[in-house]
Amino acid sequence: MKKNITINLCGRLFQIDEDAYELLQQYINSLRSSFGKQEGGDEIVDDIEARIAELFDELRQQGIEAITIEHVKDIITRIGKPEELTGEEAQKTESKGSNWEEQARSAGQKIYENVRERTAGKKLYRNPKDKMLAGVLSGIAVYTNTDPIIWRLLIVLFTMCYGVGLFIYIVLALVIPEAKTPEQLLQMEGKDVTPQNLADVVVESEKQPVQRRSLIGLLVSFLLKIVIGFVVIISIIICFALFIGFLLALIATVCGLVLPLNSTIPFSLSSMGLAGAWIHNPTILGIFVVAFFLVLLIPIYGISHMVLSLTGKIRPMGVAQRIIWIFLWVVAICTAVPLGFTIAEYHNEYIYQTVVPDVTTTYQGIEMSPQDKNFLRKGGWNLIKAENCDHYSYRGYYNGNNNLRFMDVHNENCEEVFQAERKEAVEPGVYRLGCAVRTEGPGPCIYVNGDSVKLKSMPVYENQDGRPDMGWVDVSIENIVVSGDSIAYGVSSDESFTGKPCRAQWFSATDFKLTRTGDLPKKK
Repeated sequence: MKKNITINLCGRLFQIDEDAYELLQQYINSLRSSFGKQEGGDEIVDDIEARIAELFDELRQQGIEAITIEHVKDIITRIGKPEELTGEEAQKTESKGSNWEEQARSAGQKIYENVRERTAGKKLYRNPKDKMLAGVLSGIAVYTNTDPIIWRLLIVLFTMCYGVGLFIYIVLALVIPEAKTPEQLLQMEGKDVTPQNLADVVVESEKQPVQRRSLIGLLVSFLLKIVIGFVVIISIIICFALFIGFLLALIATVCGLVLPLNSTIPFSLSSMGLAGAWIHNPTILGIFVVAFFLVLLIPIYGISHMVLSLTGKIRPMGVAQRIIWIFLWVVAICTAVPLGFTIAEYHNEYIYQTVVPDVTTTYQGIEMSPQDKNFLRKGGWNLIKAENCDHYSYRGYYNGNNNLRFMDVHNENCEEVFQAERKEAVEPGVYRLGCAVRTEGPGPCIYVNGDSVKLKSMPVYENQDGRPDMGWVDVSIENIVVSGDSIAYGVSSDESFTGKPCRAQWFSATDFKLTRTGDLPKKK
């Protein structure tokens, strides 16, 4: 139902609906803008307003109580557009190319006015009276006052581009509601919702003959019903699964708040791997839980609403409501996923800090954690010296793979005395040893023992501020002569071996690679 307002035009009062008033006001403003450039333009506009008032009087004498947008369009057509009255259109044609900016602005204004005129007073619905599948394109054609064939050809062209058109059609079919009631049919066509128009819609629908579909149409309709039924069944199953997941998440949330942090009972924070996030950053954990609940609840609500609307128990969602729910769901997913990775990192750190130090074993007589032992054993490292070392490996590979470990030695007071090496069987020749290293301070070295011992200091990586950073550096030892059948290489911070005191709290090394670069030099 549209709202009517009373206007005073040339001393006479008229009832006019809101859409018609906006169009009339826009027309009169454009007249004043066009004639304001001419001498006596105000008088011309006043005469046109008086003419409009006379035409409104004629409509009132015909029994029309309220002026509609169709009446205003007809009057504008009879009087003429501002550019036609002022002769500006011919001048613009003669002087086109003189001011491209004004022409572009005028063209954009015309397009805007054309679109506004076509869609004024209308609402976008799927058209049930002229549909091939869901009535999406026919509804858009009615809304824009265009031929549906144009939209159908466009969607076919987009479908040929990797199926984009089909995806667009499905999304629009889900977002745009169908015009089912007489009121919605009138709103779709931009007609006033009056008792007379409602009666006309009902009579028209009753008199409309039943269209006999072709065999292809019947087959398409049958397949479409099967697809819709299949989608509904799958949606119900998904809704049920999400509801079970929501109940489990709710139980887990309550238990996580009630049970002790380090409890081994199911659904405690520790057993769910959330203890690290709770200790380090409970705010992130809270945001993750809220986002996770939204990821579950929004599809449950949407599917339930869709099923109930198909049964006719409730009205379908409006376009704006659907868009808002979809937007909130996407935001919830984009929030929950990165926070989930952050919580996993907190969990790994929590496990390393709380579980690993409590369990120790020995490797070559040195006490260490099982993780350090497995790393050294699998790498074939031989511990020559290991004094005052807090740990020997660390999880969190420099290429971003947090499941891998690398050699990492640490002592808060720079007192670590460490040397580890491994041997490889090789053929005689000239070799190159490369690896990635990092160190907090000077002293640690990599070395290789072929026919002679060669040392290479680990460079201290510093950022632009001159402070030690966590960056990795690729280093290598070239021209390693090996006349025997094996070579040894490794890492050392032992001053008696390197000749350099260790002033680093930690140092790391990984990715040792031995490459043969040439043959032994020929003896003269």
